[in-house]
Amino acid sequence: MTTLALRAVSKSFRTLAGANVVLRDVTLEVPRGCLYGLIGPGASGKSVALKMLAGLLKPDRGAVFVDGEDITQLAEIQLQQVRAKIGMLFQNNALFDHMTVAENIAFPLRRLFSLSEDEIGARVSERLACVSLRGFESRLPAGLSGGQKKRVGVARATAARAGIVLYDEPAAGLDPVTSQKIFDLLREEQRAANATVVMVSSDLDRLLTVTDRVGMLYRGQLIFDGTTAEAKASLEPRVKQFVHGLTEGPL
Repeated sequence: MTTLALRAVSKSFRTLAGANVVLRDVTLEVPRGCLYGLIGPGASGKSVALKMLAGLLKPDRGAVFVDGEDITQLAEIQLQQVRAKIGMLFQNNALFDHMTVAENIAFPLRRLFSLSEDEIGARVSERLACVSLRGFESRLPAGLSGGQKKRVGVARATAARAGIVLYDEPAAGLDPVTSQKIFDLLREEQRAANATVVMVSSDLDRLLTVTDRVGMLYRGQLIFDGTTAEAKASLEPRVKQFVHGLTEGPL
């Protein structure tokens, strides 16, 4: 069963030079319980597609489905209810500098749910233990390493136990070893919760070790959608060059 879907979605933004078309008639489906990797060169529309799935952007044309419901037809108050089903890790972590680690993780719980402080505290502690940051509750983001900030972001994105989680460049700027640890952690979290996950990443070497399916965007169009094995074996010139990091080819 499909949990997330874009149907014939197009999106452009106005610039001084005119319309900048970011997505062109994109259709993709993410099955329930799937870890889906969305890949492609820079400025191909990956982050925009992710924000549409989260209900943060609306397409100019087409429909966006979350659990079978077209969220492009919903009012803002209804969209807030949909967003409560979704955890999201933003590319820059989006941690609040003035909040402690515990307060950052608790933020979506306080904003979206009616939980007691004891329940929130227990959830925060459990999430920190899962990302190997037990005892970091009182620390501020400024005192964390890049990898630790990513882990706090993962803890916050999964704190609400959402059935859908979206990750935008979860290992950007990290060394290869830390990056692999982050991807392995995200895979473990996805399997433990049987969550539906869409992950945007430029780190293909590590991303493709955890994905079930892969979609590739190129100049705003979806040029490939299939299993990870099919992506690695694809003979489509642009897909082959990008997936294997080849210097020769059409890209």
